[in-house]
Amino acid sequence: MHKEALRLEQQLRLQQRINPRSVALGRVLEMPAAEFDDEVRRQLDDNPALGIADGADAHGSIDGDDGEPFAESADQLQRADYADDDDAPDFGRRRYAEEPRAEAASYTADDDAGLFDTLMGRLAAENSLSGADTAIARHIVGNIDSNGYLTRSLAAIADEIALTEGFDPAEADVRRIFDAVRALEPAGICALDLRDCLLLQLDRRAPDAATLTARAIIADHYPLFAKMHFDRIMAALEIDRGAMDRALAVIRTLNPRPASTLATGRSGAARHIVPDFIVDYDVNTGRFSVQPAASEPDLVVEKSFDIADSDTTPAALRKEMAFIRRRRDDARSFIELARLRSQTLAVVIEAIVRIQHSFFASGDPADIVPMILKDVAQATDLDVSVVSRATAGKYVLAPSGIYPLKMFFNERPNEATDASTLRILEELRDILEHEDKKTPLSDRLLTDTLAARGYDIARRTVAKYRERLGFPVARLRKLF
Repeated sequence: MHKEALRLEQQLRLQQRINPRSVALGRVLEMPAAEFDDEVRRQLDDNPALGIADGADAHGSIDGDDGEPFAESADQLQRADYADDDDAPDFGRRRYAEEPRAEAASYTADDDAGLFDTLMGRLAAENSLSGADTAIARHIVGNIDSNGYLTRSLAAIADEIALTEGFDPAEADVRRIFDAVRALEPAGICALDLRDCLLLQLDRRAPDAATLTARAIIADHYPLFAKMHFDRIMAALEIDRGAMDRALAVIRTLNPRPASTLATGRSGAARHIVPDFIVDYDVNTGRFSVQPAASEPDLVVEKSFDIADSDTTPAALRKEMAFIRRRRDDARSFIELARLRSQTLAVVIEAIVRIQHSFFASGDPADIVPMILKDVAQATDLDVSVVSRATAGKYVLAPSGIYPLKMFFNERPNEATDASTLRILEELRDILEHEDKKTPLSDRLLTDTLAARGYDIARRTVAKYRERLGFPVARLRKLF
């Protein structure tokens, strides 16, 4: 009979466990002020054990029909309408949503009609459209982007109509509606590309000599025009410098983004920028004061839920007591998370203000010093990941304007300079804006000019910064 031998094995395993509380803290840290405000409201609605302190009494009072306050709390009055807690719906303290609170500055985009509605309205007003024509127009206009360009081919749009509208449109009908949309104002709408957009606008102009020359340049010599080889265009068209200048002047009046003149409206929620912090600077004392842009409610555990645990609870009430304990513990956890969030954000923004005090005093982006997440982490004794979450999506209202916190993080281009990336970008912008447009500076000359100003950085870095500022290479910046 075979007997299995006993064996002793030793294994080495590396296991990582994440504290659920740390995960929850990271989640609320990433929330901007408006989003965390919504989270507080949701918690107040979902958890009856969570309330807001109101002086010494977190419950407040409710007046009866005779003007005298009820002796019962708000929670007791609400629960009185139901047989037990299981029968009662989820409800919370609505006072937080009803009380007036200090609102921070909010900047919202215009709430105008959308591009789609504007174009469809103009198309219907200028053309007699059948039901099929309207369906085709909806698909064509719906595929126009915010710049005014058609993003799909007519064949793909026809296939889309066949799949979604239940009929196969004739190619001639699609082309007819396509031409009708392109005939709308502003000129250039529903163009296939930039060249087509410019031609649509030139075709609406009076056919004078400069316009005809401009159209010949775009229609027949667009690749040369894109590369600004004006001498070759002049030779091909057999025109002199004066005619070329007049044609270029016409082209410069064209709009490469025709839809920008139309209302784009709002897609989804309004775009708000709500500052999370307010930084004030006292010129006389040179001191900064930092405070949250909106006051947060003083969250408490409702008195009816704040009871001591007991092992002598009767069996009939154990289910109710388990519900109370669970809700109470959830309320305590969220109150602690809100406290840690507020404390962490305050520490981080104060450290940023200390490091970037020159900028907050002057408001000049060139005064922003090199600063990375690690610098703030060392100043606050926090982890780099915590600092990253605490600054994500947050804005600060300074005396000079509203700025995202991420704007203050920038590295040194190299170890040999103490200048920040933003300062070098401002210097480079100044050089490019004041260069001789007839003989623009190459990247090598830009590098030498920056070095003469005390910024010794590599040419490839200069090229990267130039592109970041939106300036093309020297050949394309040259004015004829």
